[in-house]
Amino acid sequence: MHSKGYLIAFSLAACVVSPVLAADIKAPTAAPSPSGWIVTLTGQGEVGPSYPGSNKFSGFGYPSIDYRRVGEPPRWIAPDDGIDFTILNVSGFRAGPVVRFESGRYLSSDRRLFGLRKVNWSIEPGLFVEYWPANWLRARAEVRYGVNGFDGFVGDLALDLIGREGPYTFSVGPRMSFGDSNFTEAYFSVTPFEASLNGLVTPFKANGGVTSAGVLASASYKWSEQWTTTVYAGYRRLVGDSADSPITRRIGSPDQFLVGASLSYSFVFDP
Repeated sequence: MHSKGYLIAFSLAACVVSPVLAADIKAPTAAPSPSGWIVTLTGQGEVGPSYPGSNKFSGFGYPSIDYRRVGEPPRWIAPDDGIDFTILNVSGFRAGPVVRFESGRYLSSDRRLFGLRKVNWSIEPGLFVEYWPANWLRARAEVRYGVNGFDGFVGDLALDLIGREGPYTFSVGPRMSFGDSNFTEAYFSVTPFEASLNGLVTPFKANGGVTSAGVLASASYKWSEQWTTTVYAGYRRLVGDSADSPITRRIGSPDQFLVGASLSYSFVFDP
């Protein structure tokens, strides 16, 4: 969500010539520091599972905003990163708060969920840490806590290989997600009462741990300093109790696919 900004400044040396003494030339003054911010607005839309473990698809869309100082080099961001704010940025390390949104699980998305608990949407605030050992390799981790739909910890690990060629940027890398028992119970457990109402599933107790593993790839094209488009696709395979749940086996699927696109616009803001 960053783009390059350049500011060229020149300083002039003033000469004061004495009619008696040799010319005295003043040293050049320092170039002024770049001022202002580069703000990037992004609109993103994607099609993915209607809820964790679903074999039905829904469309999602959301905006985001990012900013950096004029003159600060741009930063590559993966399409599936949470919305973050950098507090620490030193020697290839970045860290700070992050937030994601989980849309929840509702009967309206799949009538086969009849009798199973509704899981409301959740806001997931947390922390992220990111490390760039090279300009073509990035490692990132997020740990978040769900609020509203489920009260529990979730997280993601990602590793990305990044290639740049002119206006094009490509990336591909593995993904892994995990959740505690509060998360897996909300989406993958089935009580005896729920099973008796639903008729398709049997009672099941889901424990926390690694919930999925997969891969994400993306391609971006920079049309100008202002406009950038990105397309991406990903696949995750549910594992552990998330895959063994009768909700996944009888109603949904352990195979989770995702496709999406985004459009970003950057401009300079100098208040």
